[in-house]
Amino acid sequence: MIDTQNPDAPRYPVFAKSQDEVPFGVTPSQTVGPYVHIGLFPTWENSGEAVPEDAPGRIDVSFNVIDGAGQPIGDAMIETWQADAAGRFNSPTDPRGAAEATPAGFRSLARVFADESGTIVVHTVKPGALPAEDGAVEAPHINVGLFARGMLERLYTRLYFPEDTDAHASDPVLSAVPEADRPKLIAEKTDRGYHLTIHVQNTEGRETPFFAL
Repeated sequence: MIDTQNPDAPRYPVFAKSQDEVPFGVTPSQTVGPYVHIGLFPTWENSGEAVPEDAPGRIDVSFNVIDGAGQPIGDAMIETWQADAAGRFNSPTDPRGAAEATPAGFRSLARVFADESGTIVVHTVKPGALPAEDGAVEAPHINVGLFARGMLERLYTRLYFPEDTDAHASDPVLSAVPEADRPKLIAEKTDRGYHLTIHVQNTEGRETPFFAL
């Protein structure tokens, strides 16, 4: 309670004398807010370029982000995380050990803001398949994290490739998605690569499946 009789009293009660005395806990969620383009602005040059321009096998992977009213989300941001063309992560945290990236110059992470039409393009390569638990194999895929104004938390989904039908049948993650919803995670082939439309909300059954991590 505020001490209204004491003009020198703090506006809110003081629970600790210093930050070192504050107990650890989970930071509460908050919306991304209108300043997402400032606070989360790409922190490295060419952040949407997961491979160099002259890399063999380079493709364009594009996304459209659509809200519940069917309108593009012009201030959305997408982060992608994927294996390289050989199905490995060029990181010492890969459980199989560090390895040179395939192709040279590949990096697993990309970050891109949408334009006014809600379109996002990442320049990358198609990833290889990944080993999973119990001898299973994950089909080639790209992990997708979506930020947008008003969201309490980022949304997580995946992009799979249309030509990998046989691998989709045994992919442990895709198999956990209701069968009717699996096509919503399969990209369309384009002249330059692949495209996936992400529906953040939809009352007509088109909402993209999202994963809890």
